[in-house]
Amino acid sequence: MHAPNEVKLAVIGLGYVGLPLAVAFGKQRPVVGFDLKKSRITALREGRDVTLELSDEELAEAAYLTYSFNQADLVDRNVFIVTVPTPIDLYKRPDLTFLLNATGTVGEVLKKGDIVIYESTVYPGATEEECVPVLEQKSGLKFNTDFFVGYSPERINPGDKAHRIADIRKVTSGSTGEAAEFVDSLYREIITAGTFKAESIRVAEAAKVIENTQRDVNIALINELSIIFNKMGIDTESVLKAAGTKWNFLPFQPGLVGGHCIGVDPYYLTHKAQGIGYHPEIILAGRRLNDSMGSYVVAQLIKALARRTIPVADSRVLIMGLTFKENCPDIRNSRVVSVIQELREYGAVVDVYDPWASKEEARSEYGLDPIDAPAAHAYDAIVLAVAHHQFVNLGADALHAFGKTEHVLYDLKHVLPLGASNLRL
Repeated sequence: MHAPNEVKLAVIGLGYVGLPLAVAFGKQRPVVGFDLKKSRITALREGRDVTLELSDEELAEAAYLTYSFNQADLVDRNVFIVTVPTPIDLYKRPDLTFLLNATGTVGEVLKKGDIVIYESTVYPGATEEECVPVLEQKSGLKFNTDFFVGYSPERINPGDKAHRIADIRKVTSGSTGEAAEFVDSLYREIITAGTFKAESIRVAEAAKVIENTQRDVNIALINELSIIFNKMGIDTESVLKAAGTKWNFLPFQPGLVGGHCIGVDPYYLTHKAQGIGYHPEIILAGRRLNDSMGSYVVAQLIKALARRTIPVADSRVLIMGLTFKENCPDIRNSRVVSVIQELREYGAVVDVYDPWASKEEARSEYGLDPIDAPAAHAYDAIVLAVAHHQFVNLGADALHAFGKTEHVLYDLKHVLPLGASNLRL
């Protein structure tokens, strides 16, 4: 294992997770930030982060960080941190393509004494069962004799400027006791909130995957309660405010559950559970309910239009927000898309407006062409789908002004006062 002054670090994958990590280390020691996407490297070399996680000034503070898409720049590295996405496929099964490709890239430059640390979310056992064999095959080296691995799950919250990487306690682990201590001491260099050394890599993997599974199940409960209360004519937000006066009531909100974590991670755990012969009940039930909320939103909107004798076919609908969360440009696994697609199946003409989302990404990822700005008095329905500060600051009157004389304003995020919209989730 290398001494601290011998560490030559590389961060593989410079997305929402990898870039903040590379910058944090790059303020203190030489780091190579590696990403295969040439446009991403070009922008970072110019001092621009298109994900908006880091400002130009924050990028400039990482004086020891260099960027590369060339594998040759990894040859002299001896510690590799892998931070690539781990999505699900169309059948909601774990897709380890990015992870195994990145592992192969590292394996081809791996040397005796090197250590590979994974941050990507996986199911328990994946690091040692899936990644290690690739490292051995590509390098010709022997695991835990010639090289070592660690796992330290990412806890980045995209768009969150209050909880930055240094402020979030870090779980660490390693394939041997010595490797675990090495990984822990490395992260202690940048994590002011402290670290927690897990007993094993599998424990650390499991800890990560249940963090978002727990949130998913809790949100599913609130979504189901919202459906029940809507049928009873009770405002869900009012109920939650009343219940929230008790000290131990958990403050979850109903809504569309997307993104690269909460809407994905539970499927990694259920995949592993089914592989060992157990069929999860509560976790999959929560996933089914949350995945169905787009259809529920559309059904509620159609009923509201019908009550105003507005035909759904050829109606004009404005969807405000495409990203998976507020004040963030990330459109990965956005559940707003399911609302758009279903409305179009009913014959509605749908405009999408989101000042945060990249039009190029929206087009390539979903085949959507967001508009530059909504027209006044043009829409039969306005759906406030994402609580971007620009939308919240508009207020109810300005949002209603996008509608025709007779229209529906549907507030999915409960950001408007009670009674200010025609419909709330």
